[in-house]
Amino acid sequence: MVLIALGVLYGGRSQPAGVDAWIQSAVGDVPPPWRHIALATDFLAEPVGAATLVVAAVTGCLLLRLPRAAVLIVVGTGLTVVATTLIKPVVGRTIHGDHLSYPSGHTAFLTALALMVALLAADRLDLGRTAGTLLVFGAALIAGAAMGWAQVALGAHYPTDALGGWCTALVVTPASAWLVDRSADAVRREGL
Repeated sequence: MVLIALGVLYGGRSQPAGVDAWIQSAVGDVPPPWRHIALATDFLAEPVGAATLVVAAVTGCLLLRLPRAAVLIVVGTGLTVVATTLIKPVVGRTIHGDHLSYPSGHTAFLTALALMVALLAADRLDLGRTAGTLLVFGAALIAGAAMGWAQVALGAHYPTDALGGWCTALVVTPASAWLVDRSADAVRREGL
């Protein structure tokens, strides 16, 4: 609901307003060494950085003999990136000229990856419902906040773009898990 509400509220705009302006004035253009940290964080969701993270996570899953988790990481991050790519032209929010900004694909990607890795960790560690939920939500919050901060600090996105990206990951990741589970169950039933 937040994803849709922000998309409707800020759709077609190209200037910060309200909370965006207030947060941008607080975060602003950060000086070194913070700028270097923001650039390094940003790199994690750039094509080379994102591919490296996905390959590392998939390799870890395969080494742990968790092929379904490896598939979930590929499908979940892939669908999250596709979702943000499809939503951007519909909302039409821009920054720096004609760069589509809502929702932040960088924030969505890192949040989705953190969610999936945390889900895997919670399951492997048999944390139970409460501890597992805290781990998963905490990982999503930390990843989303870190990438969101980097995007705002670098002037690549408005704060609400980052929030929209975070919400996109929260919607797409469970749907991806459902899709992977349904597909795995269908394959198992067919004996393939």
